[in-house]
Amino acid sequence: MTTLTYVALGDSLTAGVGDRVAGGWRGWAALLAASLGAPGHRVRFHNLAANGAQTHDVLRHQAPAALALRPDLASVVVGVNDTLRRTFDLHAVAARLDEVYGALRAGGAVLLTACLPDPGAMLGLPGPLRRPLARRQRGVNTVVHALSARHGALHLHVAGEEWVRDRALWSVDRLHPGERGHRVLAARFHALLAAEGLASGPAPGHAPEEPGPTPTESLWWLATAGTGWVARRCTDLLPQLVGLAATEVRHWVCGTSGGLDARAARAAAVALDGATAAERHAEAA
Repeated sequence: MTTLTYVALGDSLTAGVGDRVAGGWRGWAALLAASLGAPGHRVRFHNLAANGAQTHDVLRHQAPAALALRPDLASVVVGVNDTLRRTFDLHAVAARLDEVYGALRAGGAVLLTACLPDPGAMLGLPGPLRRPLARRQRGVNTVVHALSARHGALHLHVAGEEWVRDRALWSVDRLHPGERGHRVLAARFHALLAAEGLASGPAPGHAPEEPGPTPTESLWWLATAGTGWVARRCTDLLPQLVGLAATEVRHWVCGTSGGLDARAARAAAVALDGATAAERHAEAA
């Protein structure tokens, strides 16, 4: 019997938050793993993703554990939590992801990656708060796109797609998919693998096993746990975000908002150049 080892790295999205089953969370990675097997094929699935994980957590803790498992398939979906921190550094994000992707590919794993939607838009934040977060996420997505191509990853374009704006696919926290959304993600990743002849089982179904949250449940979550959840995620960012929002308003009044977008695009290009230079230096050494 052939055995395929699949290891998932990342944050709460990959940990399965939003897709509750008996005993905890399931999520798209577990659904994908269940769809990879077929008669004569066994799948060993290890989910190393952790709630709140940032790229430095993946590099320092998850990647070494993943490499020890000698995966045939590895998914790395991370970056949103980096954008929600005061210490956000796109250069560091690029360098960390470049190292993680390179190590997994050097170990022989097929690599799955994805870009992600803007958390500010998903939360419905006002424009002056939303736009700075959107620039950060666009920068991370630009880095992920380029590094995925560089390392030969199978990359899923999630940000900006129409289905992302379908609220029925998202949980009450507005940041994590609900069961339907996790199923869509799993099916999309399965399609990427199937196109390469790497998925032997049937694709995950889109139909949910459990009913989604009612409007009343959604409002109750936002009025209770939701507020605290957002506050905990943004504790060290909030003072800085207020400053970023003030800058956003000032540029909007002056009609120079385009300069902020151009500056963010240049930062992404510089971050990628830095990752490339570090890789050349490592190869020369």
